[in-house]
Amino acid sequence: MKVRGTAAALLAAAVAAVAAVAAGPAASAAPTQDWLHVEGNQIVDEAGNRVWLTGANWFGFNATERVFHGLWSGNITEISKAMADRGINIVRVPISTQLLLEWRAGQTAVPNVNTYANPELAGKNNLQVFDYFLELCERFGMKVMIDVHSAEADNSGHIHPVWWKGTITTEDFYRGWEWITTRYKDDDTVVAMDVKNEPHGTPTQPPRAKWDSTTDQDNFKHVCETAGRRILAINPKVLILCEGVEVYPRPGETWSSPNTDPDLTPNYYYTWWGGNLRGVAQHPINLGANQDQLVYSPHDYGPLVFDQPWFQKPFDKASLITDVWRPNWLYIHEQDIAPLLIGEWGGRLGQDERQDRWMTALRDLIVEEGLHQTFWVLNPNSGDTGGLLLDDWRTWDEQKYALLKPALWSHNGKFVSLDHDVPLGGAGSTTGISLNQRYSGSGPDTIAPSVPSGLTSGAVTGSSIALSWTASTDNVGVSGYEVYRGTTRVATVASTSYTDTGLTADTAYTYTVRARDAAGNVSAASTALTARTSTGGGSSGCSATYRVLNSWQGGFQAEVTVANTGTTATRGWKVSLALASGTTIGSLWNGTLSGTTVTNAAHNGALAASASTTFGFVGNGPSGGVTVAGCAAS
Repeated sequence: MKVRGTAAALLAAAVAAVAAVAAGPAASAAPTQDWLHVEGNQIVDEAGNRVWLTGANWFGFNATERVFHGLWSGNITEISKAMADRGINIVRVPISTQLLLEWRAGQTAVPNVNTYANPELAGKNNLQVFDYFLELCERFGMKVMIDVHSAEADNSGHIHPVWWKGTITTEDFYRGWEWITTRYKDDDTVVAMDVKNEPHGTPTQPPRAKWDSTTDQDNFKHVCETAGRRILAINPKVLILCEGVEVYPRPGETWSSPNTDPDLTPNYYYTWWGGNLRGVAQHPINLGANQDQLVYSPHDYGPLVFDQPWFQKPFDKASLITDVWRPNWLYIHEQDIAPLLIGEWGGRLGQDERQDRWMTALRDLIVEEGLHQTFWVLNPNSGDTGGLLLDDWRTWDEQKYALLKPALWSHNGKFVSLDHDVPLGGAGSTTGISLNQRYSGSGPDTIAPSVPSGLTSGAVTGSSIALSWTASTDNVGVSGYEVYRGTTRVATVASTSYTDTGLTADTAYTYTVRARDAAGNVSAASTALTARTSTGGGSSGCSATYRVLNSWQGGFQAEVTVANTGTTATRGWKVSLALASGTTIGSLWNGTLSGTTVTNAAHNGALAASASTTFGFVGNGPSGGVTVAGCAAS
């Protein structure tokens, strides 16, 4: 950590004093450096311990106000403390190249801040407000990612597809990055730089961002590579995030192809702005000697932001993975190319069940795969998504936070900081711990779990195969199992069973299973099993699969996947649970609990044939004290 100014020095001394009381003489050592780097598809600290970046966005410095939104009513210290207390361990801060150039030239401004609500900001210009926020992050154990959101300081600047605009050139863009990197190069509160928000555009709407191996002005791959190298020449320890683009040519097409051929055949793969990373397969980012600082960062949204084609047909998590996420970016994680950080995802709840279904599916993927993420957004004034805060900038949207909470890094019931010395929430926090507390001063775990054994098939229908296996062992603990159909990973589960659905009748499938632990170590593959689906179209009814997502002393978080194993759509479903003595269910979502029976919620009762949904809950007692006793569909 870096200390800024007299107040920060006093704060650091106080933190050190608290640590000394808790840890004895060893606590007098200098604070641990918190820089991060990449190993395979994981982000680790300097000791090699795996970390999980789980945060949120707070915009405003990118806009015409040139300061965080909400400070016209909310208090910056209270907002920051609340984020840390609730598990936000990194904040993505959008900014503009124009503002960076102004600061570089010594042109600061007194922002529109309510100093009655924020007396600590009285007399501060916008750069000093930013520095004060960094001090708060250091105090509360949070880290910061800087994101160049737009060329100009404009509330709608993100709509412009590229990094240059008007008098702001690509070289200005690089110089802005070099200036802010130099200013904070010794400050490990700022651990990541997101080079440019949502490059996009199509061949019919120039300028547009493309991705190839040229040095063309509009090639974002080249620009992210160049910016990354110039940043790393100043600070080789900061993470470099490269987002995707909007479109990518289909096989046989080029960046000169029109959108469609005369027969209306599309020539490009389309997805979200910044969400298309197909080009990495043939044209990966090359950061040279600092390649271990590279993270790819796609964005993904639901139908309330834009009704994409994949939302206009029946979909679930499996179809989203196959149709959208794996071809556009998930393959980067699965093939161990680099880590992924979902830089923006989120939206409103309770307005469109498809939106809720999408957001739950992406949340579950993030948790299962350990993907890094910064939720969009803290601000309630984000028009198409709403925020984690309500309009008073004090009250949290508890429904939205409950959906996000499983995707925030926790250990034994407490949120984990990215700071080695400061618990998330600050000194004396009751909700967070530090990295040193998480790893108890030990070295990184490099031992893989044992190989799963006894892989066998159970119930088989025309469209599904039920699998089970014997649990693996590990020196620390097994966190889950990766299930492969052939060479394709089809699921990551916490239990020792999985039902593969959506299969073709009278067809043989080969499966293997690998065990993984919390440090990301993965075992060798189990002995392969080949099973064949039945010749019929599948039995009617449903199946329910229970798995544990997280556990701690005296409690756990679990999820049940409900699958339609029949050939017609369901109107509703009901799952019976059996609870061991001493096990109870606390809060439950995506379903209605009555005794030990869970019925569907209004938005997830209708399941197409072979489709599935999930409900989750927090339990008290041992995580093994819950089993599925039955499942019925109507």
